[in-house]
Amino acid sequence: MTPSALSAADVAPAAAMIFEARGLTKDYQMGDVQVQALRGVDLDLPAGEFVVLLGASGSGKSTLLNILGGLDVPGSGTVRYAGQPLQLADEAAMTRYRRHHVGFVFQFYNLIPSLTARENVALVTEIADDPMTPEQALELVGLGARLDHFPAQLSGGEQQRVAIARAIAKRPQVLLCDEPTGALDAQTGVLVLEVLAQVNRDLGTTTVVITHNAVIAAMADRVVVFGDGRVLRVDRTAHKKAAAELHW
Repeated sequence: MTPSALSAADVAPAAAMIFEARGLTKDYQMGDVQVQALRGVDLDLPAGEFVVLLGASGSGKSTLLNILGGLDVPGSGTVRYAGQPLQLADEAAMTRYRRHHVGFVFQFYNLIPSLTARENVALVTEIADDPMTPEQALELVGLGARLDHFPAQLSGGEQQRVAIARAIAKRPQVLLCDEPTGALDAQTGVLVLEVLAQVNRDLGTTTVVITHNAVIAAMADRVVVFGDGRVLRVDRTAHKKAAAELHW
């Protein structure tokens, strides 16, 4: 792979499989103990779907998500993004991949306290090739009236929606979300899930959500069940539920 192989212009986002993982392993050393986070994971994720990675804490979900997003590398195995092998990309190409193709949403919002909602989103739009304006992104997540509020002036759910606006403002092909409702009560969590479903539906963004909450699986196109570093099964959802129908 050439260093430019993962530039925004070169990768075809319309590939049928946005991710193809084969034989992924990952070990971590914790003191004298070696932890096998992934044990030979094979997984195909089609473009445009809403996917839930479901499993208990420590089952390997976050490790897989970090590898798909280019934040970590596998010990062995391969990952292809839209047909391009990520493991052959150099660091400059991986930076471009993360910058142009992937949006991240984490359990904790990681907003800069001294910046307004608009300014937090602008941190991304200023370095993206073809971004939304911060105003457009915040309007999309229902915060058009809170542009100039600081994080301390926003509720937890509103802060998470700012984080989602920041992630989608660069128009990524993939949105990777690690326990995005984990720090929220159920009612607020449903509002955040509604936003994620809207992004997937209206923008066509492949959306992958990590959760240990089995209720959330009902709104997914595809549910990948994890256990002990392995994919235990992949289920297709026959009748998807709207986020507003979920209760936990």
